Amino acid sequence: MLLFLTAEELGQFPTLCASMFSDRTHQFRERLGWEVEVDTKGWERDQYDDLNPVYVIWQRPDGLHGGSMRFLPTMGRTMVNEHFADLSGGLTYRHPKLWECTRFCLSEGMPGHVSAALMLGGAQLGVGLGLTRAVGVFDARMIRIYRVLGWQPVVLGTSGEGAEAISVGMWEFSEDVRVRMARKAGIAPELAQHWFDTAARGLPALPAAG
Repeated sequence: MLLFLTAEELGQFPTLCASMFSDRTHQFRERLGWEVEVDTKGWERDQYDDLNPVYVIWQRPDGLHGGSMRFLPTMGRTMVNEHFADLSGGLTYRHPKLWECTRFCLSEGMPGHVSAALMLGGAQLGVGLGLTRAVGVFDARMIRIYRVLGWQPVVLGTSGEGAEAISVGMWEFSEDVRVRMARKAGIAPELAQHWFDTAARGLPALPAAG
């Protein structure tokens, strides 16, 4: 099932929390070879996990982490503005209805529908919070996933070539996208809405624009 949890709420699910950060270590450091911070517990966490982000998590039937993404409002600190501004010529992205999405992670051995479920979760979060777009940095391996799922970002800038390419892109939220991702994931849109509504009380309110 999909969970929508702030970092503060995630602490109420210790097994899920531990398996998510451990899976991030396995994916980002061990499998992809990224230079990421890993603590004494073996968890991949960074400074942005300390900003009370919202996590979209696919929870397996045994309660463990199946996959996740991390969302932060661009009105605060974000990776794309603080570390990857060069990808889009020094531009910064800041708007109440624009959030950053990072740390797309899958537990090893998860079936393909989990990727679709996570994208559905991102679309549901965006529509549910009244956001218009998400911005994020992604590597070349993600392009095929986005294409297969049918929700590709508008690429705003790229550095490197081939498998080493890193890009910044923007995804548009809409009800059409939410329904389409639900179809890809094999999950009824009404069920995704129910999961979000169950979590909504703990999610941050969208600040007014302007």
